[in-house]
Amino acid sequence: MKANSSEIRKTLLSLDETSSYATLNPNSITPVLLVCDHASNRFPKSLGTMGLDYLDRVSHITFDIGSRATTESLAKKLNVTAILCQYSRLVIDCNRNLSDNSAYLDKSDGIDIPGNQNLNSINKEIRESEIYWPYHNAIDAQISRLKRENPSPLIISIHSFTPVFNGNKREWEVGVLWDKDPTTAKIFINKLKDAGFLVGDNKPYSGKDPEDFTLDYHAESIGLPHVGIEIRQDLINHDDGIMRLSNTLHEVISSLVLTNTSNNIQIKKSLR
Repeated sequence: MKANSSEIRKTLLSLDETSSYATLNPNSITPVLLVCDHASNRFPKSLGTMGLDYLDRVSHITFDIGSRATTESLAKKLNVTAILCQYSRLVIDCNRNLSDNSAYLDKSDGIDIPGNQNLNSINKEIRESEIYWPYHNAIDAQISRLKRENPSPLIISIHSFTPVFNGNKREWEVGVLWDKDPTTAKIFINKLKDAGFLVGDNKPYSGKDPEDFTLDYHAESIGLPHVGIEIRQDLINHDDGIMRLSNTLHEVISSLVLTNTSNNIQIKKSLR
């Protein structure tokens, strides 16, 4: 089914469709929030296939393979809140500033995206109002809730990356992305190395780049401890790998969260 991006629609999602985001453990008071911007390859019914064939629709260009399962596993192990976007990054990339052209890709890894050709302002505004802002507003709401329990919740963004991109092999197994919070990043880098992973310090992407919108907008802007985690997709495209990575990240995050004598869960003072 060919997408018609020039058609002006009043709504993007029908009433019976999946909501723009999912919230796991919404009442947890543990001061950790997981976010997963690229958790799904779902397209709204109104956009059909966006002009893509099946293999492209299940490939890395539409979502971060393994990121959702890893986030869900980690949220369950830690009993922490997680927010996951439930529509493809090709519909709108929730980890981009809306002023960034890459929020609406018309080509990805050499593949044309017909459903994003010649988008007009109304097409974009509808996607923003029904997917982008509901997702980010949900993150804001959870941060506000967690801050009522603890002033400095730790925000962790979970992503995955392809072993090969534009013909270049990526040797790193896990990347730790950071900009304004080197303290948290250093802990993750050292502990992941200790666990035997080949770790990229701001590689294969950098947390200093403007494409890292979610952490910039929700954590850096108000001084919360935060870190971005990128996992190579061949490590988490199967159950054993997801279990291994989530177990390791569970240990790292648990080392940053303390329970005091009054049973209040807190982030270590070094991260505040």
